[in-house]
Amino acid sequence: MPAAVASANLHDAPCGGYGLSQSTDAHHAQSPHTVRCAVVTVSDTRTIATDTGGKLIVEMLEAAGHSVAAREIVRDEPELMRPLLTRLAGMQDVDAILMTGGTGIASRDQTFETVSTLLNKHLPGYGEIFRMLSYDDIGPAAMLSRAIGGVMSGKILLTMPGSPAAVRLAMEKLIVPELGHLVWEARR
Repeated sequence: MPAAVASANLHDAPCGGYGLSQSTDAHHAQSPHTVRCAVVTVSDTRTIATDTGGKLIVEMLEAAGHSVAAREIVRDEPELMRPLLTRLAGMQDVDAILMTGGTGIASRDQTFETVSTLLNKHLPGYGEIFRMLSYDDIGPAAMLSRAIGGVMSGKILLTMPGSPAAVRLAMEKLIVPELGHLVWEARR
């Protein structure tokens, strides 16, 4: 087969690694432009007034045309996080849950363990790409992040570290550009 024909056929392929540009463009066109989000900060010490990471998520969502249906702060304890996340995932006016905090390896960091047991479908690429992007900023310390994402009860659930720099990175490079597409895929 001539190279030009093979190239055209690969470009027209329905995903599977090739033709992603056309496929992704088509999916983005069908995706919701406004996503209704719940923002959850995992912290033993933050309040709404001192929650810089959660505030940044809200600001970046609203700047992108998304809405915030709920904002919560929860202690880094699985028995508190599980019912909160279950309640948020059951809300009709929530399409995605975005969490900040508790993704490290300290003994109090329980977000990864809690969220990973609640996900119906894991999205390993989210954490992998986040750590890759973090590496460019902070070097090998990026491996300390246990950011995780996936689908819980038909809703997108994404976690990110608690630092505002990490929140900005995740929101700018991953979440805001792809949020509508993620929600569209999770609904299918």
